[in-house]
Amino acid sequence: MLAHAGSADESLSLVMAFAGLWVGWAGWSRLRGKGFPRMARPVALACVGVAAAFMVAATFVPRALLGPNPSSVTPVGSRPHSTASVSIAQPADRATMSGARLNVVVTLTGGTIAQAASTTVKPDTGHLHLSIDGRLVSMTYGTVQIVDVATLEPGSHTLTAEFVAADHAPFNPRVITSATFTKAAS
Repeated sequence: MLAHAGSADESLSLVMAFAGLWVGWAGWSRLRGKGFPRMARPVALACVGVAAAFMVAATFVPRALLGPNPSSVTPVGSRPHSTASVSIAQPADRATMSGARLNVVVTLTGGTIAQAASTTVKPDTGHLHLSIDGRLVSMTYGTVQIVDVATLEPGSHTLTAEFVAADHAPFNPRVITSATFTKAAS
C-alpha cells in the first residue's frame, strides 16, 4: 500500500534498482561517447553488466536471500490480546439503504484510535478496517466513515468492522463485528 512504509526487502530492491539505473546510465553514456570521457571502455562495459545484475537482483532474487521480512517472522500466536470491543451503530443490522454512499458509525469500547500506522503494537491502540462482503473498503483512523457503494449491486450485503493493531495486523483473538444491510434497487 502506498500509505505505508515499505519493508526492508522492498527498500533494498528499490535501492538496487536505482543503483542499476545509475551505473547503467554511466556505462552506456561512456560507450556512446556522450559522457564520462575519462572512463576506460572496459570499465564502461563492466558498468553495463553490473547494472544488468542489479536490475535482475532487484526484480527476481527471492526475498529469502535478501533477509527475513519482519512481518513473516512474527508467529501468529504472538499477536497481542485486546480487551477492546467494536459494534456497528450505523447502518443498523438488516437496514435498507439507497444511494451511492453508506454512512458507517462504529462504536469502539476499551480501545484508542491511533492517528498513524506504527510498528509499536499495543493491545488497546489501533484503527479500523471496514469490509463489505469480505472486500476491504476502508482503513480509517476514526469511528465515522462514508463508504462509496455506487458500484455495489442491489441486494443483501455484509459490512464488517475490525479493530486492528497499529501495524494493520489483527489482534488475537480478532476484535471484529458485522452487520447485514440491503441496498435497494435504484
